[in-house]
Amino acid sequence: MLLTGLTACVPRSDEWSDVEYAIASGGSTGVYYDYGSHLAEELSDRLDLRMVAQETAGSVDNLLRVSSGEALLGFAQGDAAADAVSGTGAFERPLEVEALARLYDEYVQVVVRGDSDIDDIGDLAGRTISLGAENSGVNVIAGRVLDAAGVALDSVRDPQLDLSASIGAMERGEIDGFFWVGGLPTPGVAELSSRAPVRLLPIEPEWVNAVNERYSHAYRQADVPAGTYGLPDSAPTMAVPNYLVTAASTPDAVVHDVLAGLFDARLRIAGEVPTAALLDRRSAIFTGPVPLHDGAIDYYRDLRG
Repeated sequence: MLLTGLTACVPRSDEWSDVEYAIASGGSTGVYYDYGSHLAEELSDRLDLRMVAQETAGSVDNLLRVSSGEALLGFAQGDAAADAVSGTGAFERPLEVEALARLYDEYVQVVVRGDSDIDDIGDLAGRTISLGAENSGVNVIAGRVLDAAGVALDSVRDPQLDLSASIGAMERGEIDGFFWVGGLPTPGVAELSSRAPVRLLPIEPEWVNAVNERYSHAYRQADVPAGTYGLPDSAPTMAVPNYLVTAASTPDAVVHDVLAGLFDARLRIAGEVPTAALLDRRSAIFTGPVPLHDGAIDYYRDLRG
C-alpha cells in the first residue's frame, strides 16, 4: 500500500531498488539527525524500501525540502513550521506542509566555555557568537531571544555556523559561544562538555513571554535539568515543540504507514536517542497552528476506534 501511494507524490525511477526517500534531518551532530537516521533504518526495514536521513541546515531548510518534494519527511521546530504555513518570517510564501506528529520539545541552549566571562545574554553584544546556520530554526530563535533581551542583532558578530562547525570553532577559540536548539542531551554538545567544561546562559521567563507575544505563542518556559552536560545546577531557558512534517500532497496511506512504523519503533529508537521516548499518542495530535495531515487524523482515529 505504501509503495503504491508513494508513486503519486515522490519522483521515482523504473526500479524501486533505485529509489531513495529522504528524511530532512539537520546537522550530523544534532538530535534531528540521530533520530532521523534510526527512523530511516526502521522504516526501511518495515516498509521494504530505501530511506535515508538527509543532512540539512535545520528546520527552515527541512520545511523547504519537504515542500519541494526533495524530502518525504522532515523535522521542524514548531515556530518555524508555523511561519512556513503562514508565509511569514523566513518564508516568502505559505508552504503546503502538514504535520504527522508532535514528537518532543526542544530546548534553547546558549553555550559558552566554562571559564568564559560571559554571564548572561546581555554580555553577547560585541562578541562573536554563532546564531546558527542560515536557513535553520536556531537562527530564527536566536534573533528572537536577542531582541527580547534588548541585544541588537548587529551588535553580535555572527559567522552563521551549524552545530558541528560551532563546536569546532569554540574549541579553537574562534568564537565566544553559540546558540543551539535541540533535544536533551544533544550528542554534539555532550561530546564537547566531555572534553572541556561548558555553561548555558540563562533565558529569563520575561523574555520567553515577550517572544510569545510577538510571534506564534509556540514557546514555553523550561529548565535544562542539573546534571545535563555536567552542569551543577538547572538553567532557565525556553522550549519549543518539534514536529515530523510532510507535504500536504503526500497520500494518506503513506502517512498512515509511516506513523505506524514511527510508533512501533519508538522504544527501539529511544534506546539510542532518549528524546524518542517522549513521543506520546495523546500529545502527538497537538501540532497547531500547523494542520495535521488527513492521513495522520485517520491513524489517530483508528487508534481510538
